[in-house]
Amino acid sequence: MNAVTKFTELEVGYNVPAAIGMDESEIQTPCLVLDLDALERNIKKMGDWCKEHGVRHRVHGKMHKSVDVAKLQRELGGACGVCCQKVSEAEAFARGGIEDVLVSNQVRDPAKIDRLAQIPKLGARTICCVDDITNVADLSAAAQKHGTEIECLVEIDCGAGRCGVTTTPEVVEIAKAIDSAPGLKFSGIQAYQGAMQHLDKYEDRKEKIDIAVAMVKDAVDALKAEGLECDIVGGGGTGSYYFEGNSGVYNELQCGSYAFMDADYGRILDENGKRIDKGEWENALFILTSVMSHAKKDKAICDAGLKAQSVDSGLPVIFGRDDVEYVKCSDEHGVIMDPEGKLKINEKLRLVPGHCDPTCNVHDWYVGVRNGKVEAVWPVTARGFAY
Repeated sequence: MNAVTKFTELEVGYNVPAAIGMDESEIQTPCLVLDLDALERNIKKMGDWCKEHGVRHRVHGKMHKSVDVAKLQRELGGACGVCCQKVSEAEAFARGGIEDVLVSNQVRDPAKIDRLAQIPKLGARTICCVDDITNVADLSAAAQKHGTEIECLVEIDCGAGRCGVTTTPEVVEIAKAIDSAPGLKFSGIQAYQGAMQHLDKYEDRKEKIDIAVAMVKDAVDALKAEGLECDIVGGGGTGSYYFEGNSGVYNELQCGSYAFMDADYGRILDENGKRIDKGEWENALFILTSVMSHAKKDKAICDAGLKAQSVDSGLPVIFGRDDVEYVKCSDEHGVIMDPEGKLKINEKLRLVPGHCDPTCNVHDWYVGVRNGKVEAVWPVTARGFAY
C-alpha cells in the first residue's frame, strides 16, 4: 500500500457510506465508488504520455474536487499542479497541501479578489486568468495589500465562445499591463478549446484545434517580440490533449475527465474510430446503486435518481450489463428496464454517470475499492463550493 492509500479508519455513520476493510456489497447507496486499479492506471498512463511528449500536466481539479485524488495525480502521474474554476476550490486545494494552483477563470468580485491574494500565504503558487485590462489594477491592489504575488495568464477565446479575448493585440496589451503592475507577474496564456472536446469524430476535433493552435502561436510570437516569455501556454482536455501536446506551442495540459471517465466522454472516437472508453481510458468512477423495488415484472427501481447525479449530458449507463437499461429518473428513483426480470431486491449495480464533474459535486465521499474491498474513503474536499 503506497503513501496515498494509507487512510484513517472511518465508521459507517451519518453521511459516511463505507468503512475501510468492508466488502463492496456492504457499501451504503447511492454513493460514488472509485475502482482504484483503473484510476491508478489512467493517472499513470496520462503522466507517462506527458513525460514522453515533453509537456506538463496541470490536472483539472474541478472534475473531482478532491485533494486526495490530486495528490494521487501528483505522485503517480507527475502532475505539476491543479487548475480549478473558483477561488473557493483554489483555497480548498491550497489548504490541502497542493502547492501550485491555477484558477483557470476570471476573478472580478472584490471579495473574491481579496481572498485570491491571500492564497499564497497558504504556501501555494497562485495563478488566475485575465481577459479585461481593467481587472489588472484590482488584482494588483489586492496583492500589494497582502504582500503577495498573483501570477496571471491572458485568456484567449480560441473557439469556446465564453471568456477570453480574440485578437493578438488584445493579448499583448493586457500582458504588458500585467507585467508592469506591482504584485503581479505575467506567466503566459490560457487557451482551452472547450467547445470541441465532445465532438464525436477525431477529424472534427482536430479541425477545431488547428485553428486554436494557430491563434495561440501568433500570440506567443507577438509576446516574445515584446520581450514577454510565456512560462505557461495552457489548455487541452481529455478529447484533445494529443493535439495540443504535439503542437509545439502548448507546454501545459489541463485534462480532467480522463482519470474517471463518464458516459458522454466515453462515446467520442479516437484516431482509429474506436470509443475512448474501450481502449484509451478506463471507467474508474461509478455511482453505486441498489435495487429497491421490482413490483413491476419488467421494471426495477433503484435508489440513484436526480439527486445522486447530473443528467445534463445524458442518463447513466449500467456498467458491464447489456441485459438491463437505465431509462428514466426522478428525484430519488432510477427506472431500470429489466425485461427478463433478472434483477433482485438489494442487488447492487455500478452506473457510469453521463457527466462526471457535476455528479461528483453532489456527493460528500468517494469510496475507493480494490479487489472487492473498501481501501479508501476520501472526502470530496471542495464539494458544493460555489463562490
